[in-house]
Amino acid sequence: MSLGFRLWQNLLPTMNRSLAPSKAQCLRRCGAANIARTRLHTIAAAAAPVAGERRAKANIDWDSLGFGLKDVAATMYVAEWTPEKGWDSGKLVPYGPLNMMPSAQVLNYGQAIFEGMKAQESAKGRVVLFRPDQNAARFKAGAARMSMPSVPEDQFVEAVRATVENNLDYVPPMGKGSLYLRPLLMGTGPILGLGPAPAYTFAIFAAAVGAYFKGGQLTPIDLIVEERFHRAAPGGMGGTKAAGNYSPVLVTQLEAKKNGFADVVYLDAKTDTYLEEVSSCNIFVVKGKTIKTPPLSGTILPGVTRRSIIELARSRGYDVQEAAVSVHEAMEADEIFTTGTAVVVSSVGSMTYRGNKKAYTAPGQAGPVALEMYSALTDIQTEKADDKFSWVYPVK
Repeated sequence: MSLGFRLWQNLLPTMNRSLAPSKAQCLRRCGAANIARTRLHTIAAAAAPVAGERRAKANIDWDSLGFGLKDVAATMYVAEWTPEKGWDSGKLVPYGPLNMMPSAQVLNYGQAIFEGMKAQESAKGRVVLFRPDQNAARFKAGAARMSMPSVPEDQFVEAVRATVENNLDYVPPMGKGSLYLRPLLMGTGPILGLGPAPAYTFAIFAAAVGAYFKGGQLTPIDLIVEERFHRAAPGGMGGTKAAGNYSPVLVTQLEAKKNGFADVVYLDAKTDTYLEEVSSCNIFVVKGKTIKTPPLSGTILPGVTRRSIIELARSRGYDVQEAAVSVHEAMEADEIFTTGTAVVVSSVGSMTYRGNKKAYTAPGQAGPVALEMYSALTDIQTEKADDKFSWVYPVK
């Protein structure tokens, strides 16, 4: 058993803890990154507007933001790793191509993981992140599973913070959207035979975005249960945010969209009985005051929003269970919703299984529990409500 796999096994259970380090703990930990922060600020002064200076937003139509790269941020972060030096302290550079050979490991054998995060303008007039320590921990666990050198968690959080600070002009006004951030870890060194890359790149780019689904943030989505293909299998990679996990779902997702569905629900690979995930988000099933979501058993991604909704719902009096949910149980549920960084909380209007369609909401109306969770979560994320969990991390 490889050292990387043993480390991943040790790290994975931490993703299901009730709460990772608080904001105050995160800030103390990030204090170790002062030297890197100083360097980032020095480089940023030459490559981007002075920190805190926000350009006129006339070039972006904040009322028509979609989820794409139309308004990609001007500055990105890049750090390099070599066996001799480990990770360098990174730098901020103009958004543009990365330099790698056709023989780069990531292009041939797919050694890559990524994260999804958001920065938002808050009701307090500042820009904030949401639980970046959780993303840093998951990034570390994913690197171990993929036999890659992990990025120190303090460097990860500081790199994300610096990327946001130097792209403040791309943060939408409150309520208009968010600055979506995409941290990447890639095996960029050249290699011919199968093996770990000899060099790695840690990069972060960003873009101003709106709602993930075309209908809008609170418009219910229609799902179909997939029975031919599976997203993950026991002992596989389903619990890791590896780049290679996502393109295989396109064959079913695109077919579903042709037939009028927003996305696909996948079942467990052993029995085709239990719900696992939607293509890129976790799923919750509601019956009365009980909310169930599939347990983390290695085939399901430990979503940061998933964990937050579990904790938030429990604090609001719901009986939240991380337990297997059969497709038949889901078809009898009062309500279903999905969660993820991109989708936040999305109400499911209907689910179709073997030709039978179960409607959960009135046309165009979000389910009551989904709406409650969305409002409670986003109020914390935008500092409209008191953050008793210490989830919000101020950038500027």
